[in-house]
Amino acid sequence: MTRYIAILLFSFLISCSNYGQLTYITKLPKKLKENSGMAIGKNSTVWFVNDGGNEDKIYQINNKGKILKELEVKNAKNKDWEDMAQDKDGNVYIADTGNNANKRKDLVIYKIPDPDKEKGDKIKAEQIEFSFPEQRKFPPKQKNLLYDTEAIFYAKDSLYLITKNRSHPFNGNALIYRIPAKKGNYKATYLGEFIACTDFSTCKITAADISPDGKTIALLGYGKLWLFTNFNLSNFFEGELNTIDLGVRTQLESISFLNNKTLLLSDEQLHKSGRNLYSFSF
Repeated sequence: MTRYIAILLFSFLISCSNYGQLTYITKLPKKLKENSGMAIGKNSTVWFVNDGGNEDKIYQINNKGKILKELEVKNAKNKDWEDMAQDKDGNVYIADTGNNANKRKDLVIYKIPDPDKEKGDKIKAEQIEFSFPEQRKFPPKQKNLLYDTEAIFYAKDSLYLITKNRSHPFNGNALIYRIPAKKGNYKATYLGEFIACTDFSTCKITAADISPDGKTIALLGYGKLWLFTNFNLSNFFEGELNTIDLGVRTQLESISFLNNKTLLLSDEQLHKSGRNLYSFSF
């Protein structure tokens, strides 16, 4: 009996360790195997997008992993949707900013009204177009592949963009930019840069969000989390930093604050792992 209990305990610990510090909530539906961004909905639901090559839709999911609603986003095309942000009025921003090869000149963020209020199956987007003034070659040299963007958040009428470093050699450097959160065509304002860490497999920034009280900014990588507090918004990356190893190495792509101390995270499916919704409290 003692041996049997020991085996059960070992199996339990192994199963928990698969998720590191993350708490597993549910398996996401197969339609979201390439989920790349999330926004919190009402009544314990979450809105998701997939990345490039998938439909021009957002999906509402409950905490059991069931799709409750699909909305086709009009006036939009999913070239490479990579993150979502949300303002206090419920408007949602979809970042069509994936740019693996750093060749794109058509970067855009789609702004849609609160999807929880949409009664039909379509929702219309406004376009927020922008460019990075510092990028002059498309693509730049391998050492300057700095303009892929998979992480945005909304704060005080602006959208903040954190780039995903794809340079060779890799140095972990992420660039921080800001643009107005309204329809138009803008040159993004460069704010500074942040070196997350220098391990290529875990230090690329894949998602971002800011807490409801505006006091914590979270950046996500493939297994790591960077939390900024005690900051000025325009240079938040110089604030107090807490780096957390989540204890997993899955393809984590999405993050949103559920409340001021709890995050929701999700990962893409890679082989037989991933496509899960998690929580993390700090």
